[in-house]
Amino acid sequence: MTKAATIPPLSAELTQEIAIDAYIFAFPIVVMEITRRVLTNVPPASGANSLRIQAPMNRFTHMPRFPDDNFNAVVRPNADTLYSALWFDVSAEPLVISVPDSGGRYYLLPMMDMWTHVFAAPGSRTTGTHAQTIAITGPDWDGDLPEGVRAYRSPTPLGWMIGRTQTNGTDDYPAVRNFQAGIEAVPLSKWGDGSYQLAEGAFDPALDMRAPSDQVMSMDAPQFFGIFAGLLRTNPPHADDHAMIDRLAHIGLVPGEDFDLASLDPELRAAFEAAPALAQRKLGIAISRTGTLVNGWRMIGHPMGTYGIDYMRRAVIGYFGLGAVPVEDAIYPSALAQADGKLFDSAAKYVMHFERDELPPARAFWSLTMYNEKQLFAANPIDRFAIGDRDKLRFNEDGSLDLYIQRDMPDAEWKSNWLPAPASGAFSMNLRLYWPTSAVLEGDWAPPTVKRLD
Repeated sequence: MTKAATIPPLSAELTQEIAIDAYIFAFPIVVMEITRRVLTNVPPASGANSLRIQAPMNRFTHMPRFPDDNFNAVVRPNADTLYSALWFDVSAEPLVISVPDSGGRYYLLPMMDMWTHVFAAPGSRTTGTHAQTIAITGPDWDGDLPEGVRAYRSPTPLGWMIGRTQTNGTDDYPAVRNFQAGIEAVPLSKWGDGSYQLAEGAFDPALDMRAPSDQVMSMDAPQFFGIFAGLLRTNPPHADDHAMIDRLAHIGLVPGEDFDLASLDPELRAAFEAAPALAQRKLGIAISRTGTLVNGWRMIGHPMGTYGIDYMRRAVIGYFGLGAVPVEDAIYPSALAQADGKLFDSAAKYVMHFERDELPPARAFWSLTMYNEKQLFAANPIDRFAIGDRDKLRFNEDGSLDLYIQRDMPDAEWKSNWLPAPASGAFSMNLRLYWPTSAVLEGDWAPPTVKRLD
């Protein structure tokens, strides 16, 4: 690696540009690290029924039920799957994960490295639903695994697995919990001998437990780039990051080397100090332009989950969709406003009409989810936050389907097709397609327009 000190001086304009690029490049891994700190800092009083997916490193935690209108840990939650989360550390040895037979139930176990790259996604679409044993290995591990154990090499020693298991309503909880209970993680050296005790963690009451993205967005340059430089020591960049790493060397950010903002010359220090605000402005613009608007729905396709050198898209998803999976596994069209740009109004009535041959083409299942102005679930008379193909929907005589989106219940005969709107204010929706078909991925299908009835 070329040392930063040997590189000729840059213009002030180019220096600022590279500092901004450095922030965008670093943003996802810093968000991941803060998220890891928060979600592995487990309060002693955490119970088995907690909706916070927190657990010590190398230990699974399973969400036992869907979020409700009191849940505010993350925005735009789903009411389709129960999560199984694992922050892993394979720096010392591989972690062996046993997964029971799901009996045909759809599930997904995507693994992300610290750069938010989904490097493997065992589950229904890829490896099937039979019982299987897999191992996450570190980037430099060289050894043998037991026969029948499939290896997935993580590009970084630390990472995050966020499993999703299809859950067909609250009556399905017992069956899903039984499947979750069979998902176990054991270090290779302890696998099979029955002696392993679940990893214990330490709780730090002084740790900032605010939403990780909020924490990162409020960091000043010394804190942000200091964390990033530390992460560079143990989390190697990807093979296609060489060009960016070479650019960062121009401003003194070199993997494995110390970085002290206070020791830089005044002009370079000023560029770093200005970078967060300037980069966040670019990030906000990119967020507003992400995806393609079709029939009032914002369709976000490739890249997702794996980003190559599209660092801005990676940062965008790191901000509002950390943990997103590749579109081949799930795609989430968003309706943030009506097709004419006006906000959805809870006092109005809307219908989403699917022709018989326009139903969401998902190999697993699909749903439509309602959110209030805070992007959270809203209280409603029937505690229904999502509706989809696993519900007992009423179809029209010609095979088409109407979903009624409104605050008050429609005629009793159409209650089965009612997605309640919030009691007041604006709202938005997500249509979720799990394991979408090629028609979705290739842009040959899009959700129909949500039409106002009054």
